[in-house]
Amino acid sequence: MCGIVGYIGYKQAYPVVIKGLKRLEYRGYDSSGVALLNDNKLNVYKKKGRVSELEELMIGKDVSATVGIGHTRWATHGEPSDRNAHPHQSASGRLAMIHNGIIENYAPIKQELLKKGYEFKSETDTEVLLNFIEDIQINNQCSLEEALRIALKRITGAYCILLLDKEDPETIIAARKGSPLVIGIGKGEHFLASDASPFIEYTKEVVYVNDYELAIVKPEELVLKNLGNEKITPFVQELDMELAAIEKGGYDHFMLKEIFEQPSTIFDCLRGRLDAAAGTITMSGIEENIIQLVNAQRILIVACGTSWHAGLVAEYIIEELCRIPVEVEYASEFRYRNPIINPGDVIIAISQSGETADTLVALEKAKENGAFIFGVVNAVGSSIARISHAGAYTHAGPEIGVASTKAFTGQLAVLMMMALKIAKAKATISDERYLMLLSELASVPEKIELILSRSEEMSAIAEKYLDASDFLFLGRGYNFPVALEGALKLKEISYIHAEGYPAAEMKHGPIALVDSSLPVVFIATNDVYHEKIISNMQEIKARKGQIISIITDGDDVTPSLSDDYFSIPAIDEVIAPILSVVPLQLLSYYVGTMKGIDVDKPRNLAKSVTVE
Repeated sequence: MCGIVGYIGYKQAYPVVIKGLKRLEYRGYDSSGVALLNDNKLNVYKKKGRVSELEELMIGKDVSATVGIGHTRWATHGEPSDRNAHPHQSASGRLAMIHNGIIENYAPIKQELLKKGYEFKSETDTEVLLNFIEDIQINNQCSLEEALRIALKRITGAYCILLLDKEDPETIIAARKGSPLVIGIGKGEHFLASDASPFIEYTKEVVYVNDYELAIVKPEELVLKNLGNEKITPFVQELDMELAAIEKGGYDHFMLKEIFEQPSTIFDCLRGRLDAAAGTITMSGIEENIIQLVNAQRILIVACGTSWHAGLVAEYIIEELCRIPVEVEYASEFRYRNPIINPGDVIIAISQSGETADTLVALEKAKENGAFIFGVVNAVGSSIARISHAGAYTHAGPEIGVASTKAFTGQLAVLMMMALKIAKAKATISDERYLMLLSELASVPEKIELILSRSEEMSAIAEKYLDASDFLFLGRGYNFPVALEGALKLKEISYIHAEGYPAAEMKHGPIALVDSSLPVVFIATNDVYHEKIISNMQEIKARKGQIISIITDGDDVTPSLSDDYFSIPAIDEVIAPILSVVPLQLLSYYVGTMKGIDVDKPRNLAKSVTVE
């Protein structure tokens, strides 16, 4: 959840590190700090709050150094405060460390150290681990690298660690398990970070560090080792990312930019894969494993949050088109129960970051039981991409806003193409319907452009409901997961309580909430459920609920039942969720911004959930 950045080379480290922290702030923003190493002088500065508050603290401070590490925190152990902020220093003051993750067995280790006379300045597991490393180094009279290796064999949990030693000012030592680490390769310099965004303008050559690996990083040298002290040859990759992708580009917020990027990101997702004129879909991850997928007796989709909602849409699509049973699991639940997984089962893992901790552990468990893993991720080189047998990237580009938007629609586009390709191979879809759906899917970018061209209509609707304390989102069929996603977005971005429900289930409880103060959002596009959802709207209207509806262009019935409505272009119901979610993204954005909330960094949330 936290963001880490490091630099070692010939430049001044502080400007590189502080800029990197700003770019990583979507990963955590309750406190931040830097450690700067200049010859044998180690300066640590940290501050509760946003990175901008750290910058103010740094005015007039000594920031001269060519080695530095920085951290922006999402609190796990200990409340947000100056003393709990990273970096932490060891008892002797010799070492400084930043850490992303959770050390699960920190408590018994802390008790060991307390008995030895150690004192702790913070409530964090990180300070415990740091002093544990130093204690090993002192008692074993070994190098810091060896002390770290010994310590990591004793701890349980997840970590990405950067360590500085003021007696070795030419080295940063790093290690990871369960939390991402990428190293940028420069000439006479190296960059370290949770993702590549902090150093994109300096280098395009990167190394993705794997679990249980240590990196010994010097200006002119990068050495990778495993916990057995065996050297590993770094695999250098070319980074496919541009600086403009991580800048706002004139928009007020990253979230708004990312909503408006969806026509181009979905086009990029389809490009080179879908050829509607030729009637083909080209996806090597599917083609190379088509027998496995066609013969699957069952597909399990494992995901969290917004990606779980994409999985629910995929369940409807795959069962309809491919006639394969599908189950959708929360990764956080799947990993702890004892699920029945058989060899030959197909697990589809969906994750924007490709680093979601619960999803990763769930995949490891499924893989051990012989399941075939197919990853649908956005981040190239991510842990889920590497653990999967095969997969497909969404090509949505960096998503900085904490609330997922373009990643969600990219996931839906990939999952739709997967389903169509498998259905075609299984002959569970007619040629006529297959070609029609290809054409419809190809039209999505243009139709989202039309929706976004009328965004001010949704702004006006949002303004009417700013004072609501609760919302209810209702949908049926393919649009039921869209109702869940709409409710989640509003909760995340506006702090308004919202529930998503199947519209038919509304009578089994939620209807008790309905009165004249409750806005009820219906996703009521034209589909086989349309007459039924009209009946549900009548039931809300009879109880004086305020109805906001997302409808299809040309619908002349639903508007008369609605207090407000927003229409979207006509499209086949299988593909409709990619369009119907966009007005709900706009609704949540406008409500949030009108309430004065920083929608890119909503309270208590972070972008990449790399801890349990």
